[in-house]
Amino acid sequence: MCKGRRDVYFSTEWSEAVTLRRSLNKAKPTLRADSDIIPVGGSVTLTCSVDSSADWKYYWFRRDSGSSALQSITNVKPVNKVSEGGIYQCRAGRGDPEIFTEDSRAVTVWKTVPNKAVLSLQPNWPEIYSGETVTIRCEIQGGGDTKWTYQWSPDNLNTSPPLSEHKISSTDYDSGGYSCRGLKDSYSFTEWSNVFRLTVTSNKPKTKLRADNRDIPVGGSVTLTCSVDSSSSGWKYYWYRGEKTSEPLTTQDAVLQSNRQISVSQGGSYWCRGGRGDPVYLTEYSDYIRINNIVPNKAVVTLQPNWPEIYSGETIMLRCEIHDGDTEWEYEWKSPRYTFPKKNEYMISKASSYHSGNYRCRGKKKNAEHISTEWSADIKLTVSDNPPAPVLTVSPLWLSPGDSVTLSCEVEHPSAGWRFYWYKTVPKLSDNSYIYELLPGSIKGTEQDSYIIHGPTHTARYKCRAGRGDPVYYTQHSKPGFVWSGDVHSAVTLIVSPDRVQHFTSDSVSLSCEGNFTKWRVRSFPEDRYRSDCYNWRSMTGSTCNIYSDQQSDAVYWCESGSGEFSNAVNITIQKADIILVSPVHPVTEGQSVTLGCKLKRGQLLSNVFFYQNDKLIQNDTRRELKISAVSKSDEGFYKCEYSGEESAQSWMSVQAVSRPENSSSLIRLIVGLVCGVVLIILLILLYLYRRSKDSHSVRPIQSESTNQDSATHHMVNLNETQDHIYNSLLHGDTCLYESIKGSEDPK
Repeated sequence: MCKGRRDVYFSTEWSEAVTLRRSLNKAKPTLRADSDIIPVGGSVTLTCSVDSSADWKYYWFRRDSGSSALQSITNVKPVNKVSEGGIYQCRAGRGDPEIFTEDSRAVTVWKTVPNKAVLSLQPNWPEIYSGETVTIRCEIQGGGDTKWTYQWSPDNLNTSPPLSEHKISSTDYDSGGYSCRGLKDSYSFTEWSNVFRLTVTSNKPKTKLRADNRDIPVGGSVTLTCSVDSSSSGWKYYWYRGEKTSEPLTTQDAVLQSNRQISVSQGGSYWCRGGRGDPVYLTEYSDYIRINNIVPNKAVVTLQPNWPEIYSGETIMLRCEIHDGDTEWEYEWKSPRYTFPKKNEYMISKASSYHSGNYRCRGKKKNAEHISTEWSADIKLTVSDNPPAPVLTVSPLWLSPGDSVTLSCEVEHPSAGWRFYWYKTVPKLSDNSYIYELLPGSIKGTEQDSYIIHGPTHTARYKCRAGRGDPVYYTQHSKPGFVWSGDVHSAVTLIVSPDRVQHFTSDSVSLSCEGNFTKWRVRSFPEDRYRSDCYNWRSMTGSTCNIYSDQQSDAVYWCESGSGEFSNAVNITIQKADIILVSPVHPVTEGQSVTLGCKLKRGQLLSNVFFYQNDKLIQNDTRRELKISAVSKSDEGFYKCEYSGEESAQSWMSVQAVSRPENSSSLIRLIVGLVCGVVLIILLILLYLYRRSKDSHSVRPIQSESTNQDSATHHMVNLNETQDHIYNSLLHGDTCLYESIKGSEDPK
């Protein structure tokens, strides 16, 4: 405390007490920087402060490096803006004499210079492969003569002394981002450069080799092109012929067209690969390409047999022939789907549509595979999986006395090596099928597509098929063809009850067979599902079968015996009309009488009935029947009747000529034989007398020639029969059923 005194007697009061504390330690200021990096053209604010005290003056210091002396900065304020990099400190002082605090802690400030650091990669490839060597370089733009030092990221590139570039022998671990900056002095540097991202691929790239042609024409060349399967660049290409380990080709071996292309005129196996960098980094080898030297010999493919179409299952031979020259060749084939052996011919034993396509071949010289002919022209092979179906036609369909029957078998491409096989079908007792018997002379097939049967007298059923090649390939059997006979004197006779051609849909028609056989069955053409009860084998004695139908239909019927005989054939028509003609179902023999009638479905005939022959009115009276007392050939024709303005369908009445007596023909043959015998004896006597007068001692025997007729060999084929052709046209009012069966159809 203190007080003031004016004299001895006057003084002030004591002041308030002030407590003075003395610290044994010097005060230490605190130095703070708002940033430790000075931006380009900017500054950093430094603040120096002493706690719990006042009236201080501040002193600032800077040094350029850790070893340089402190440099005083004139400024007594607690805040100082600096624009140079360095190590900064401060202290404070006050009083008189002035007492100083300790120095503050050092604060380092870096100055960013305007120069720009740029990172580059040499070579500058977008993709680097493991094992390649690249150089990464840091450059300072606008650096002048300044001696820069360099700082790198990642830190493992920072070496002593620091370098402006680094060579990297790349591995997978070298992939990543790289950047750098330049240091002008200890506390001045550039900004960091752009980050360069290095990608290192572990797998070696593969090269691809292409050729504009695999065959070098005579006196020509082909161009080879090599490329690296990579997005990267800078590749140089190396070419090889023969083994991979051979030396690269030189300009003496090939003509260099560009870095990626060469022209070669020598055959062989060619390879390539790429390389780049220093030291050279090499890619994998390409796949090889075989280049052939073409010789002028010509290759030709032939097909044996050379048919326009081959069917599935046939055997064929493909052959490659080399023209002009006796060189030993190996053969190369191009086929649609599979590889051929190196032979000049190839047999396809069971062809199918799988083998269809174009075939070609060429020859290669043995022990010099790169020397070959050109490819032959294509030969097209077409194999059909649909077997050919022959079509059998029979003429005539209905037999007249003395007729010959002609069978014709039509097959696609008839000139393509086919031979034709002819069969007569024989009923099979064990079921409802047939056995096929080869006709005489067709065991090995006939070249002609027709076959003539002389003098048949009975209903018969025929089939044909064609075959060709070795072994023989057979087509399917044709659908059956029929020849029908109305002769009731055959070994088996079909009996129809009622005995007429036309029947109403409400009628029940009974069929039976007569003959010296134990089993019989009825078949029809076309087959009708309503008559199926007649198709099974029956006993010959006292058995009949019935046919029913509520639909109008027309068919030919006949009997078949268990021993293979066919009966006469008859027409039966089922009519939906209210009137029918009553006419005999069998042919009428010349000289016999016959009666034709007219029948109503309901009611009786009460007035005149009109009868027509071949659409010509021949009777109009109240007799209601047409009676012919002695039938002649002129009475044969179409007949119909008319009653009350309603006409029946017309039916054909057949007239059969009277057979000559067998004794008369035998007598004539006997007389002719006797006359010929007498003349022959006279001639022999005269010849004997003439030779004897000439004293001839040699007698030349008269030799007779005889022709050996092929014996008929029966070829049995058991097949189940199904109905074949559609029945084209039977009697429908104005058409003769006997003459209107067209084509062939399998009956039941």
